[in-house]
Amino acid sequence: MSDDTTPVVDLRCGAHTYPDGTVGIHDASLTVHPDETIALVGGNGAGKSTLLEHLNGTLVPDDGELRIDGEPVDPDDAARAREAVGFVFQAPDTQLVAPTVLDDVAFGLQNRGVDPETARRRARTALADVDAAHLVDRVPHYLSGGEKRLVGLAGVLVTDPSVIVLDEPLAGLDPERSRLVADRIRQVREAGISVVVSTHDLSFAAEIADRVCVMADGDIVGRGTPREVFYDDPLLERANLHPPAPVRIARAAGVDTTSQPVTESELAAVAGDTVAPGPPRRD
Repeated sequence: MSDDTTPVVDLRCGAHTYPDGTVGIHDASLTVHPDETIALVGGNGAGKSTLLEHLNGTLVPDDGELRIDGEPVDPDDAARAREAVGFVFQAPDTQLVAPTVLDDVAFGLQNRGVDPETARRRARTALADVDAAHLVDRVPHYLSGGEKRLVGLAGVLVTDPSVIVLDEPLAGLDPERSRLVADRIRQVREAGISVVVSTHDLSFAAEIADRVCVMADGDIVGRGTPREVFYDDPLLERANLHPPAPVRIARAAGVDTTSQPVTESELAAVAGDTVAPGPPRRD
């Protein structure tokens, strides 16, 4: 990721107010560069989902601007934003609309005028890319939560976006399904697609993110690398967040944190370096 490149997405949201008068965003900006993963973290009601829905034109700021590849997006041109920014919602049932998984993944392409045969062929490829080819003939609403998220991800991938946004992708998943979804997110990023993820799970954010943005009360109150953010206790306290587990464990165990481990693998490496070798065994 390079800051001197034109951002894929550049959002300046001075304010967003819902029809009932509730202010969802006070003043927030988010820039997505090519080849990066951003984790958006914050407590319930911080404004994460509201901010994310501005990235593809689903919501329009009261005051501000959305730019895609450097060009402003007018409210009547939201289709361009949705082509560039694919959205996987927190509740996957909201975007599963067809009788079979294959039909569902192909739906977005057919809706854009792609012929059915080509759309289904590309849908099979997208499902294979997220290791969900075995689900092609299943009924979407009978899938598990993790399977639904993989199908939703395939349905976005098939349209070839520049950015994929995932709102709380691990919500309600058991550890094994969470691992599977996290692996697919890494796979998408390695394929050259930028990723924006909102999450309550800071350990997950530390594992996948190049940058972390912290939200509180409708504002982005801090941002930086995982190390910069997750060792900033005043910032996390302001957002009512606790450091990820590896940070807490390192501190509690008295491990030297000058290297600032934020993931389990980093913590294991630091802990291994600090353990003195024991005496030779005598059999």
